[in-house]
Amino acid sequence: MAARGGLTPDVDVLAVGAGPAGLATALQASAHGATVRVVERRTEPFRPSRAMIVHPRTLEGLRPLGVAERVLARGDRAPRAELHLGSHTVSAQLSEVALPDTAYPHLTMVRQMDVEGALLDALRERGVEVEWGTELVDAGALDGGARDGGALAVLRDGRGGVSETTCRFVAGCDGQASTVRSLMGTGWHGGTYREEVVLADVELDGGLAPGVLHVAAGRRGLVFVFALGEGATWRVLATRPTGAGDLPFGQPGPAVPAEEVQELLDGGGLPARVASLRWSAVVRLQHRLARSFRQGPFFLVGDAAHTHSPAAAQGMNTGILDALNLGWKLAFAARTVADGRSAASLAPLLDSYAAERRPVAREVLALTHLVFFAEASTHPVPSLLRGTLVPLAAPAIPLVLRRRLPMAAVVRLLSQGWVRYPRSPLSLDAGRGHRGPRPGDRLPDSDVVCGTERTRVHRLLASPGVHVLLERDAPEPPVTRADPRVAFHRVDSWMGEGLLAIRPDGHVGLRTPDVADGALARWLDLVGVRSSPAA
Repeated sequence: MAARGGLTPDVDVLAVGAGPAGLATALQASAHGATVRVVERRTEPFRPSRAMIVHPRTLEGLRPLGVAERVLARGDRAPRAELHLGSHTVSAQLSEVALPDTAYPHLTMVRQMDVEGALLDALRERGVEVEWGTELVDAGALDGGARDGGALAVLRDGRGGVSETTCRFVAGCDGQASTVRSLMGTGWHGGTYREEVVLADVELDGGLAPGVLHVAAGRRGLVFVFALGEGATWRVLATRPTGAGDLPFGQPGPAVPAEEVQELLDGGGLPARVASLRWSAVVRLQHRLARSFRQGPFFLVGDAAHTHSPAAAQGMNTGILDALNLGWKLAFAARTVADGRSAASLAPLLDSYAAERRPVAREVLALTHLVFFAEASTHPVPSLLRGTLVPLAAPAIPLVLRRRLPMAAVVRLLSQGWVRYPRSPLSLDAGRGHRGPRPGDRLPDSDVVCGTERTRVHRLLASPGVHVLLERDAPEPPVTRADPRVAFHRVDSWMGEGLLAIRPDGHVGLRTPDVADGALARWLDLVGVRSSPAA
């Protein structure tokens, strides 16, 4: 479309898509001072959930937004699983693994629709309502295509009415067939899987323990039976070789007959019969990564930026972590422009999103590709492992599952506790060799003392904004405390005269052993917070 300039944007952030990534982007931006608008082409909130697990790192990121406890209230934080391996059944408790550095040392079984519901409630409390049945049909950069000049978007509502709106930034959270990505013209590289997923909500007769996740390994793939159905008691998720037809990727396709669902259960050796089939669909799978996550005022988030198999429960969690990384940056950048600072000063802040999250997406794609090959591929090697060797090893599995450290390592891997941004333009280390977490690291949770109160460090971070953690003997920082986006905490149990500045997404932005060195003022300026000298 033809761009035009000289306009004052109607809104700071236009989030396109109301899945978990879009809702989390809008909520993170709103919580940090941006005006937001969320549009979604679907006419109503409900759609069958494709994700069923929330990881500890995701809950950590949602905590300052007041959403973590809402998600936990809707889910099961102490899930049990039964692994059906040939003639053996192995029970596993998935709660309270040995992760001392988080308030959420467990996997949480919860439906995607319930996560979306928690995010929707939090947005409504901030006065933001999703505009259902509203579709982005075109968009272009303002100010003659200037890198940070905003965007003009064309929207079509459910009655066919067309309108225009302007915004500083567009967050494309509109899934695998992203309109925003198409408008950006960026590459979408990867391939398709030879396997597809079958989803079904069913009532089952037989010997499956109620309220438990059942996992069955067979030569033709894995079968998951969750006690989290939306139209029935059970949700079946199973893999099989892709059938004929050219279905859209990532979206529920044609219904699957009850006898085919039964074949999948039988193939996994599950002692269950389909008593009634309430809903079913085939989902076609692909693995792809966008060449660029940003182009001027346009950003890609979640499935619009990267998509992969459901293996390792990465899709929804990675999309939310993308959103939590981006939302505060858009809000701070919008405030910076509104305060009259030059667009050029925004480059490190806005460029950091792609610099940080695209490498993570690439590693997650590699992880899910490997896990999906082991879980679902009909190649002779994984088929042999699933159908013969894993059942033979079944008697030893309980011994492994009872050992908390191996389980903790698995949960940490799945939860992306390994993600760091040491080379980010927002990671400033003014104290090389200083103890403690380094810039770019996730700040681990731990016991601390503030004044006379013993608390946990993540509790200090449990509100939106930048949090500055002062060591016990640190002098007052030579910056004003007037900006509501920055909170200061003195940690009396940390010896020293320095500080850590923690970003709104829980990663360390700055480390310095000397408060008086001016590093805090430089870092705040870098992230878009004008830091005036303290009086």
